[in-house]
Amino acid sequence: MPWNPEIYNQFKNIRFQPFFDLADLITGSKAMKAIDLGCGTGEQTAILTEKFSESNFTGIDSSPEMLEKADDLQHDRLQFKQMTTEEILESDERWDLIFSNAALQWSDRHEELFPKLISKLNPGGQLAVQMPYQPGNALNQILSGLASEEPFSSQLNGWNLHSPVLTLDEYARILFDNGIGELNLFQKVYPLIAEEHKTLFNFISGSALIPYLERLTEDQKTIFTTEFNRRIAKAFPKLPAIYSFKRILIYGRKM
Repeated sequence: MPWNPEIYNQFKNIRFQPFFDLADLITGSKAMKAIDLGCGTGEQTAILTEKFSESNFTGIDSSPEMLEKADDLQHDRLQFKQMTTEEILESDERWDLIFSNAALQWSDRHEELFPKLISKLNPGGQLAVQMPYQPGNALNQILSGLASEEPFSSQLNGWNLHSPVLTLDEYARILFDNGIGELNLFQKVYPLIAEEHKTLFNFISGSALIPYLERLTEDQKTIFTTEFNRRIAKAFPKLPAIYSFKRILIYGRKM
């Protein structure tokens, strides 16, 4: 997908807090071979490298636009590669830490994905994952509902983004069944206070809206986004508005 780092980073402070919360779940300070799946611009991976000063990190992302921003951050303990999570799963490498902040919601079939991720951990290795809980977030619900209606459903050829994100109960079972202990799973609300409706639109336009727009013509994009903005305003009639953005955080250690 053609990610735009400038738009994405308009909400940098809001997007970084879940990262810090997730990083704080990681225990121990020994040297680790670590990977950051979906590292984006690499800023967060660089912070992890500083936090765990004896560890070596590899950040991967499928977006060349994002990784272009990471070039200047590389050093002897930090490297970046343009790869997908699926390509990593096909490799023979094992890791002491698999970290992913707000990226795995783009990968399908989590019932299969998470056991594969766990299989890439060394004994004692840690898994730390954060994802937006898309099924429970209002803007995602509005967007999905809009795309399911005509004329947009036909313009999108029936495509709609169906979130692969599971419930906490399901993730707990998957991790437990695949040998993960020291489980720490929870949902947390990261509120966004919007003084105007455009703020809410801009927040989702840097992520979930992208795959919809890339399937539409320029004229269709204009009509789609105009209607999306109208529905956002209807759903949040009072300003300033609070958007209760829900995320799930998942941590465990391979026993």
